[in-house]
Amino acid sequence: MSGVWVFKNGVFRLVENPQAEASEGRHGKRKMLVHLPTGEVVNSYAFLERILIGLGWERYYDGDPDLYQFHKHSSIDLISLPKDFSKFNSINMYDIVVK
Repeated sequence: MSGVWVFKNGVFRLVENPQAEASEGRHGKRKMLVHLPTGEVVNSYAFLERILIGLGWERYYDGDPDLYQFHKHSSIDLISLPKDFSKFNSINMYDIVVK
């Protein structure tokens, strides 16, 4: 199954993407995080950090040195991401989308 996870009005759903299924045979199954307002693929922590800062998040430096962490003063939420961007996975994407 291919598609894009969309979070809108408190509802999280998978939108099917039949074009991706056709390309999976050639390139293998890939997941990516897309910044929907700009349509850009988030391919680095520098880009992701700019997006999160724009949404009110800030870097948290007092945690695990093997993680990039972000928090908001207005909540108890903490986003923790592996320092190695190549280990970024769908669980991390879910964490960002939900929080």
